Amino acid sequence: TNWVPGAAPVTRAPYRLAPSGMKDLSEQLKELSDKGVIRPSSSPWGAPVLSVKKKDGSFRMCIDYRELNELTVKNRYPLPRIDDLFDQLQRTSVYSKIDLRLSYHQLRVREEDIPKTTFETRHGHYEFQVMPFGLTNAPTVFMDLMNRVC
Repeated sequence: TNWVPGAAPVTRAPYRLAPSGMKDLSEQLKELSDKGVIRPSSSPWGAPVLSVKKKDGSFRMCIDYRELNELTVKNRYPLPRIDDLFDQLQRTSVYSKIDLRLSYHQLRVREEDIPKTTFETRHGHYEFQVMPFGLTNAPTVFMDLMNRVC
């Protein structure tokens, strides 16, 4: 990933979370760590974490990468227009659906960029080893890869 010239690391203190959100966050951090998705970090970068309540009452960990995204040079790879996709579907008779659950987590982050993915929680400082959701260039990087594969 390319960065705005002269950009210094940004860090924000963790947001306050409800006790129920803290419990879910702790479990999610353990699961992500056990799977090798995240690891402890001492990076000077640090984005805060939000807990968003899901329909089932549990909480989803979301990372607020807004400040990091402002320092990121945007990847201009073209994302498809929805109307173009629907036009392509009209000429087909067989459809397949593939669920790419946690698809971004299949893509490794370059070692030199891993510290920039750092996020801060009351449980510690962690960094992603795979592409997290919320980075400004994640959709275009993923679309580029899918177009190369298909």
